[in-house]
Formats: sequence, C-alpha cells, structure tokens
Amino acid sequence: MISLCPPPWKLTPAGHAAAGVFYDRGMSRTQAHDAPCVLIVEDEEPLVRLIGDYLRRDGFAVQASGDGAEAVDLAGAHDPTVVILDLGLPGMDGVEVCRRLRTFSDCYIIMLTARADEVDRLIGLSVGADDYVTKPFSPRELVLRVKAMLRRPRLPLDQARRQHAVGELTLDRTAREVRLADEPVELTRTEFDLLAAMMTDPGAALSRRELIDRVWGEDWVGDEHLVDVHVGNLRRKLGDSGGDSGYIRTVRGVGYKTGPGR
Repeated sequence: MISLCPPPWKLTPAGHAAAGVFYDRGMSRTQAHDAPCVLIVEDEEPLVRLIGDYLRRDGFAVQASGDGAEAVDLAGAHDPTVVILDLGLPGMDGVEVCRRLRTFSDCYIIMLTARADEVDRLIGLSVGADDYVTKPFSPRELVLRVKAMLRRPRLPLDQARRQHAVGELTLDRTAREVRLADEPVELTRTEFDLLAAMMTDPGAALSRRELIDRVWGEDWVGDEHLVDVHVGNLRRKLGDSGGDSGYIRTVRGVGYKTGPGR
C-alpha cells in the first residue's frame, strides 16, 4: 500500500530529492490510493518538482527519490506502475537501478537521458527499460508518454484469449506467459507485447512503424530503432542468433516476422 506523506516535498541537506509521496491536495486518500503510482528517480529537485506537479494534476500518485538504492527499495515496497528513471544518478546509476528493478518488477520504465548518452540509452534498453525521453524535454510530453504507456493497445477479447504458438514457442495472452520448449521465459511488459504483436500474425512481415503502432500506440513519437533494441533483447532471451533464422527473423528493408525457430 502506498503511504501518503505530508505534501508536497522534502530536501536532503545536499539539496537533492528526498524520498516521499506527494499528491494533489484536492485528492482524497482513497483517490490517491487508487491512482496509478509513478516513481520518479531523479536527483535534481527542481526537475522532480516540475514533473511531479504535472503528474499530480493529471491524477497520478507520485513518489520520488534521488538515490538509486533507495529507489529500488521504494519500488519493492510500493510497486509503482511507472518508473521515470534518470540514467545519470550519482552513486548507483540508472542502468544498475533498471537492472535491479527487473529482478522483481514488470513496471513500465521510462529513462531520462542526455542527447549525447546514446550508448547508455542502448544499455538501459538492453537491461529492461521500455522507453526513453531525452533532456531537455517538455514535462507535458513526458506525462503524455506515461499516459500512452497506460493505454497501450489491446486486442479484442476474442483474440486476447487465444494462445499463439510458433514451433516450440508458445504465448498465452490471458496469463501473459511465454514458454520455450515448455520452459518459462521471463519478459518485460514491452517485450511480451512486442512478441505478441508478431505472433498474432505469424509469418507476416511487420515494419517498425507497424510494431510501434501495435505496442506503443499510434500517437507515439520517437526513434523507431527503439524496436530493434527490444527485438535484440527478445532474441537473446529466446536463444536466437538473429538474421533469417530463429523465432524472430529480419526482413530486410521491411522489419521483422516470426519463424519456426532453428
């Protein structure tokens, strides 16, 4: 359960963000408890205030920490729906925070990165982040990105109940389970949704844009090569070597399709 601390904010002696939960003063305790929880992991207190204010106005319960290790503990205790994670944290950096979160949580993770940090961004995506926003950014854009994640497209109920199989790979939409040769495969939410989008149309070549529309939503704006990183993560977890063999196959000049494995 998310505890509601006295609003709105505390500072550490160093002036960095301290842990706490803050919420709209017009929101009752019941409303705050039922609201989606966003954990902001960022050590720049003015930026946290700004992001938090925008999120609260849109009905989110907001928790924050400027310390990576503390943020991991908070996520374990409060199970946030979305984590907004700065990669450039002092001490435990954002990549390590992301890696640790993925050992116990399937929450959505949005990274905050500098434009020059492409390598760190790719590493963050490879260890389980779902999306990223580059600094400087509009807080309104970030809130829209959070809301887009929470309304990701879902198949109609009759299709959503179906199980999909390609070779020894099976996917159960209802249970949100993936098995390879009857052994469970642990995927993030984004990885699961991406694999489901491809397995729904087995053998069909899907472009990056088509996959983005199905997984992130038609209003998503950003680098379409984000798909490539998540496909790489999927291939690693499925033991695929990539290219034109394996369960996820590259269609040159188009995108990706599923195959029967090796």
